[in-house]
Amino acid sequence: MKGETKRGPIWALGAMSGTSLDGVDAAMVLTDGQTITEFGPHAYRPMSEAERAVIRAAFGRWPGDAGVAEAAEVVETAHAELLSRFTGVDVVGFHGQTLAHDPAHRGTHQCGDGAVLAEVLGAPVVWDFRSNDVAMGGQGAPLAPFFHFACAKWAGATEPLAFLNLGGVGNLTWVDPSCPTPETPGALLAFDTGPANAPINDLMMARLGRAQDEGGALAAQGSSDEAAVSEFLDHPYFYKIPPKSLDRNDFSFTFRTFDEMPPQDAAATLTAIAAASVARGAEHFPRPVTRILVTGGGRHNATMMRELAARLTCMVEPVEAVGLNGDMLEAQAFAYLAVRVLRGLPTSCPTTTGVPAAVGGGQISRP
Repeated sequence: MKGETKRGPIWALGAMSGTSLDGVDAAMVLTDGQTITEFGPHAYRPMSEAERAVIRAAFGRWPGDAGVAEAAEVVETAHAELLSRFTGVDVVGFHGQTLAHDPAHRGTHQCGDGAVLAEVLGAPVVWDFRSNDVAMGGQGAPLAPFFHFACAKWAGATEPLAFLNLGGVGNLTWVDPSCPTPETPGALLAFDTGPANAPINDLMMARLGRAQDEGGALAAQGSSDEAAVSEFLDHPYFYKIPPKSLDRNDFSFTFRTFDEMPPQDAAATLTAIAAASVARGAEHFPRPVTRILVTGGGRHNATMMRELAARLTCMVEPVEAVGLNGDMLEAQAFAYLAVRVLRGLPTSCPTTTGVPAAVGGGQISRP
């Protein structure tokens, strides 16, 4: 395939469907797996409520469990519909849909078969990015940090900065762009901060039949229970030294106490918890940063952004402040990582996932 024989930058198409289940993002990146040369076209396909229901029913399940094959079919169909709109693609990076993540027992499960997509799209597909890292004792997440490093270089940064992704779960990447490569010791530190949009979305669906708190409007009408925020931060996860990662449902038992709150106060408290978790995470940075660049759906939540600004001591801005696209950054990351896999470059290292040594991941399926 030409993407594997070409030298220099190639066009990669990445796809991401996050745990918040809003839809599938797809974006193209021209890269050699190290430097970003150009960002290409992108597109989005929302998930229908029926599709979300099938996937939601399979959360927490493993290959072969009831409902997993049905979820995989939904995921593959949604991706095939979206990715087939693109042309000039040398390689596809397919993340799949995370259903379960248990690195302590060497398990992670992203449903969707890359071989099926390779046949449909007629291009090589790199997929199953996390399993190799987990099998070697890593957390398998987060995987965007190597791309964040490339983005910091692309943006011309010279001092340490951090990327904050607010999806279903929050994660931080601390970057020192003065280092030559992402696997260089001291270049990166990455970890999941805690729950972000997932519990807010779950609350909105359960109490109001809405997919999300649009713009943080409901939370803005409520008052956060700071005692509940403090109690939440006593969870053992916050005392673990990073790198560390979470499953979408790791804190679900804690959120049952919010059922008695008025919905606006519950939304305000869950938003405050997400921001306070990030502030607690920033205490782990090797050196302070002057700015945190926010990506993912959470940056559209004005209440969340206000909470972050109030709880952090540095500037908090959406990634658009440096010319990046926060809606597509994760899809772009898997485009970039696909090229790294093709070229035999590592995709994670000890300070991003806790894996013992820098390691590459991913299966390659050819049409």
